[in-house]
Amino acid sequence: MRALIVDDERPARDKLHRLLAQEADVSALAHACDGVEALRQVAAFAPDVMFLDVQMPEVSGFDVAASLPSPAPLIVFATAYDEYALRAFDSNAIDYLLKPYDQERLRRALGRVRERLATRTLAPPLPPGAGHAPRHLLVTERGVTSVVPIAQIGWIETADNYVVLHTAHARPLLRQTLAGLLNQLAPAFVRCHRRAAVQIGWIENVVALDKGDAELVLRGGMRVPCSRQYRAAVMERL
Repeated sequence: MRALIVDDERPARDKLHRLLAQEADVSALAHACDGVEALRQVAAFAPDVMFLDVQMPEVSGFDVAASLPSPAPLIVFATAYDEYALRAFDSNAIDYLLKPYDQERLRRALGRVRERLATRTLAPPLPPGAGHAPRHLLVTERGVTSVVPIAQIGWIETADNYVVLHTAHARPLLRQTLAGLLNQLAPAFVRCHRRAAVQIGWIENVVALDKGDAELVLRGGMRVPCSRQYRAAVMERL
């Protein structure tokens, strides 16, 4: 079992590390001190389970849970606040550890994690795009992390090593490839150009152009190029 500990307080991270290290089937441990680092670690470390604090600077544990790609690691919330328990289970958490907890209480949570992991192992793999897409993206610009709801993104375009997320009021930059992001956001988005993809539900009109190209008119008046290479796929989705 690969476990990721996410907490902005080092003593809390160290304590949980010590407790988890005593479990024979915990094969690897990693730490993250905030929500942004947690999402990076999910991509790089590929944990089976996250022990996730709720209250952290800038990006809360619930924002992290809502931004996980699919398939997502299992989530155990670990916090000093009991008032978030119902919301935690609404976020599909396996368990809710209330600080301070001991080895026995942690082992009960790990028992639930092991049961769920065993179920995942027995289940057939999901086809590409069959999982649940994240509800938010976390975008960090100039040291400020913003939570961008997927529902507010009309279209996406490439910009060197970044993608531009076009919303009604902003165009934040996310360090990600277009292909990689579309794997997370399927099936809500469809590629309409070599450098662009559009959210299907935002399309209001398709304007035919010369040579088989088209222009997609989105709600709010945004216009997105649609090349002939991708036009048939867009029309099929509509």
